[in-house]
Amino acid sequence: MSRWAGKYVIGLTGNIATGKSVVRKMLEHLGAYGIDADALGHRAMAKGAPGYDLVVKKFGEWILDQDGHIDRVLLSKIVFSDTGALAQLEAIIHPLVTHAIDLLIRRSQQNVVVIEAIKLLEADLASGCDTVWVVNTPVRLQIQRLMHKRNMTEETAKQRIAAQPSQQLKLRAAKVVIHNDDSFENTWEQVQAAWLQLPRPEEPLLPPPKAAPGQLVVRRGRPQDADDIGRFITAVTHGKRRMNRSDVMAAFGEKAFLILERDQRISGVAGWQVENLVTRIDELYFDPGIQLDQAIPILMDAVEKASVELQSEASLMFLPPYLAQHVGIWRLVGYSPQTIQALGVRAWQEAAVETMPRGASLWFKRLREDRVLKPI
Repeated sequence: MSRWAGKYVIGLTGNIATGKSVVRKMLEHLGAYGIDADALGHRAMAKGAPGYDLVVKKFGEWILDQDGHIDRVLLSKIVFSDTGALAQLEAIIHPLVTHAIDLLIRRSQQNVVVIEAIKLLEADLASGCDTVWVVNTPVRLQIQRLMHKRNMTEETAKQRIAAQPSQQLKLRAAKVVIHNDDSFENTWEQVQAAWLQLPRPEEPLLPPPKAAPGQLVVRRGRPQDADDIGRFITAVTHGKRRMNRSDVMAAFGEKAFLILERDQRISGVAGWQVENLVTRIDELYFDPGIQLDQAIPILMDAVEKASVELQSEASLMFLPPYLAQHVGIWRLVGYSPQTIQALGVRAWQEAAVETMPRGASLWFKRLREDRVLKPI
């Protein structure tokens, strides 16, 4: 039984590049509240955050970049080549992450919570969970993913994998094993099947409110909507952004979709995600015949409500020029153009750098004032 009353907590682990984040996203699609413990670890040593001075004191000021931030690439080279140094870093960061996780779970509205953590067992996070899920992938695929997604050399990828505790130890502790070595749909089927077996309190199923003819309504997109989403995006972009079912299903491994409908026909789509308590809206599509001054407030209100439910601190939106020109509408819903540097908070800046599409402009809205692991 988890240490959090009224919550069923899934501890999700697996070694690097096994696909833990994809499985966490799938659980979020099914209604769980997801926490990325590793991202919280990065926040814990951001400039001014609780772990910053402790890490600098332990490893020296030479790990800082020219702006005074801890260079995580440089730090990782140290700790992943020295088990003693890694243990020292974890002794600083793990207690801070544990505190942040406790705060997030207590504030969450969802009955099911999933904690993704590569060191779930080693950091004793597992003792507070109701069950442990392990994502498993062949080593050859781990190496391929690290080389492709993180631009590592094969030698560096092998070193990073070898520096971690044995995957077999994790598998022995697992109550559920998700094999992520095939298609997205195969992994999705495994996650759905395991989800249905959870002994969680069932929420009453309320029928969706009936929309009046011509009324715009928003609903959450699900993987079963993949064909319709793909056709809509392909049509409204006149083929410049071609998406088939497989493309949309793969996107579901990284983000969620909200669908704007009129008379059960798609009129708009928003692709968005909340990662590290930051909302990123990197896809927005509207039917050319729709009135944007009506559609944008309805769709963005739905994104904001869902983001607040996921305890997001700020929303970053990336607009193509043809949408960015509607400045008045975006300001009406609380967004203003922004530069990455002016965001100020390192986690927000990193989210913008990681997500911002080429040719897009950055728009920003603060969703709440209090921050987890805020500077001290």
